[in-house]
Amino acid sequence: MHGLILALLLLFAALTHLSLAAERPNILWIVSEDNAAHWLGCYGNQEAQTPHLDSLAARSTRFTAAYSNAPVCAVARSTILMGRYAPSMGTQHMRSRHPIPQKFTPYLTHLRKAGYYTSNASKTDYNFKGNDQALWDDCSPQAHYKNRPKNTPFFSIFNLTLSHESNLFPEKIAANRAKGLIPQIPRLDPTQLSLPPHLPDLPEIRQDFAIYHDTITALDRQIGQILQHLKKDGLADNTLIFYYGDHGGPTPRAKRYLYDTGVRVPMLIHIPKKWAKLSPFKNGSISPEPIAFIDLAPTLLSLLNLPKDPHYQGRAFLGPQRIPPPANHHIFLYADRFDEFYTFRRGLSNGRYKYIRNFTPHLWAAPYSFYQFQMSSWPAWQKAWKAGTLNGPHASLWENDRPSEELYDTQNDPWETQNLATDPAHTQRLAHLRLILRQKMTRIRDSALVPEPLFPTIAGQQTIAAALAAPDFPHQKLLNLAFLASSQDPKNLPALQKAAASNHPLTRYWGLSGLITLGEQAHPARLIIEQALTSPTSTNRSLAAHALARIGQKKRALRSLLQSLADPSLPPLDQALIINTLLQMREGKSIPESWKKRARQSPKSQPRLSDLADKLHLL
Repeated sequence: MHGLILALLLLFAALTHLSLAAERPNILWIVSEDNAAHWLGCYGNQEAQTPHLDSLAARSTRFTAAYSNAPVCAVARSTILMGRYAPSMGTQHMRSRHPIPQKFTPYLTHLRKAGYYTSNASKTDYNFKGNDQALWDDCSPQAHYKNRPKNTPFFSIFNLTLSHESNLFPEKIAANRAKGLIPQIPRLDPTQLSLPPHLPDLPEIRQDFAIYHDTITALDRQIGQILQHLKKDGLADNTLIFYYGDHGGPTPRAKRYLYDTGVRVPMLIHIPKKWAKLSPFKNGSISPEPIAFIDLAPTLLSLLNLPKDPHYQGRAFLGPQRIPPPANHHIFLYADRFDEFYTFRRGLSNGRYKYIRNFTPHLWAAPYSFYQFQMSSWPAWQKAWKAGTLNGPHASLWENDRPSEELYDTQNDPWETQNLATDPAHTQRLAHLRLILRQKMTRIRDSALVPEPLFPTIAGQQTIAAALAAPDFPHQKLLNLAFLASSQDPKNLPALQKAAASNHPLTRYWGLSGLITLGEQAHPARLIIEQALTSPTSTNRSLAAHALARIGQKKRALRSLLQSLADPSLPPLDQALIINTLLQMREGKSIPESWKKRARQSPKSQPRLSDLADKLHLL
């Protein structure tokens, strides 16, 4: 009798599970790499040929203010997966693999606990220590929702790489043509196509634009095939479809930049009629509501009516847990070390006005990676700059000293060429956005206040996120100092001198950084800078040398940097910082062959010293 009751209970549980499964939607994410919204026909590009995406847009909500919080893949994907801003975890540096607190939970964990089959074909790139593939039921090039157990709802990602910037490298162009993916002769005449004003009019740039249009068309065909298979499998009526690009790019001044060409992405979301109640938007509508990758994890939980995760920092914009955008809502943007080059930038956008704060304005804005030099456009632009044939923003991208602040009206200046930060008409707006940025960085305990080479020193046995969350960590003091140091105002010299003389490594770091930004105006601080050459940390010794070079003591600065570089035990991040400094000093020729030889033999690390050694000739 007991056995019969047990069997009936098990049968009832199984039937209940099947019933619930039938009442839960499937979710399909189609992700394309490196393409901003402006490349697609449905986003107004008159030269695009994207019929399948245009058709999907016609039966979806098309978001016109959707953002990748970061303009590179690994940083953006850590934000999506964990529902947290990368700088709040220490994952803002490209492919850094720093550990994060265990209390932070990937959205996949919640979905799998709820009975969803998860498949990913197949990019991960989550940018923190751990096994990316283990988070999925199946993560491989063959991963597919078709492989799920019967009557199991699925969450599946198809990650398409055809639009990646590498497809503008000559060997990939040739391979794609040989495969018939793109035509031998571009569909568009390069000499006649439209070129945005932020780029110089060079034949190589025009050619890359024409080829990328063909690449986007090929991508569109791949997306059409995925959607057709979903329909053929009889799943279209029960599947929520998301299509988005993982960030902007790949043509110059897009990927790796906080301009809309780097962070404004296509986002099409189709909700079948059966699940229409999950969205306040109607299929076929256009929404200007600002959304970002930080919002995807809480939105997923909301769509499936799962409990909220208290550690998620975004807002659900669909489903029963939807939170309408608050008044004065701004998307938070960030850009730090990408591959070999250091930088520290933060931004805000409300869909119209874009504010960018350059916390390292003494560093040039090109290049942010040697990787991009494998396409024709970037070297051609650099060559034209070296030849002195460019002016204005076409030249300034390559030069030292950036403005501390940038402000753009992306409605009237969509290519962000007119910096309004010095316009008196926008003084109040600028101050307001500066305050919002301070508040956001404070709220998330932005870890970029710690330079990446000092992560191990500051974190100790903890994660960097845990170290910054400690009540005694002087986050607000350091944030104030970072704003002070990046303002390029000589009135701040006394405060910067005091900070540069501090025994606290982070206070000293920001003091020295501020002295670098002042350039020759920091000459009265020469004695303090010279004393900092003996700092306990290599990071601050490098900054002191850079500051010395900026006040005219280049020979002594060079001697100090080369002495540090000769130490074979110096960690890769510190070595990269020294190389960065030498390049900013226009002293790449002084980098010794002995270091290059040692770097080429170094184990794989981030940044890859071997790549850095091999590509120095590009600058």
